[in-house]
Amino acid sequence: MELAIDTSTNFASIALSREGETVAELTWHSEQNHTVELVPNIVHLLNQTRLGPQSLAGIFVARGPGSFNGLRVGISTAKGLAIALSIPLVGISTLEIEAYPFAITGLPVCPIHNARREEIATALYQQNDDWQCLVEEHITTVDALCRQTKKETLFCGEIPPPVGQQLRQRLGKQAVIPAPEARLRHASQLAALGWRRLNKGDQDNPASLQPLYLRQPPITQRRVR
Repeated sequence: MELAIDTSTNFASIALSREGETVAELTWHSEQNHTVELVPNIVHLLNQTRLGPQSLAGIFVARGPGSFNGLRVGISTAKGLAIALSIPLVGISTLEIEAYPFAITGLPVCPIHNARREEIATALYQQNDDWQCLVEEHITTVDALCRQTKKETLFCGEIPPPVGQQLRQRLGKQAVIPAPEARLRHASQLAALGWRRLNKGDQDNPASLQPLYLRQPPITQRRVR
């Protein structure tokens, strides 16, 4: 069994899977309560399936971009479990997790998160012969993204309503935007992606895996005097 942990944003999700196929999942709106909610919910999910931590053979974790506090809690918990149980750890981009459910469309898939300061975090993926990342995670503006979009593209993720409106106005039919409920991120998607990597023998070092912030947390930025 594997445990998938995603605390990237206010929506948190955990799942138990067997070779990437979800057995049980719990998704909830956490706000900024990841610290007090995550471990009890992991214990609850294990109890529901009558499993103990020793049943786990791998840990998958969303590594961001996302909430500074949420990512810190999720990744530190995942690293702690991986080290304590001596099992593999795999980190997956939060944007990739959001894009993966739409691979079947064959369209370029562009996940979007609010990065504040009138900017967005995004990337670009597409299923061709294999699932591929066409553009790595980065911060940009809606205006720049619209100028770079030359063909029909599916936009997903936690898209702020004003951003969705701009995409529709600027791109017209080139912008395919599923309903919000279809864009909700689930740990089952993380489990599938995590198993793909783990099954190829690809895993992360718990000592060196770090959150993908794209922009440094405010507490690490040098203060201008």
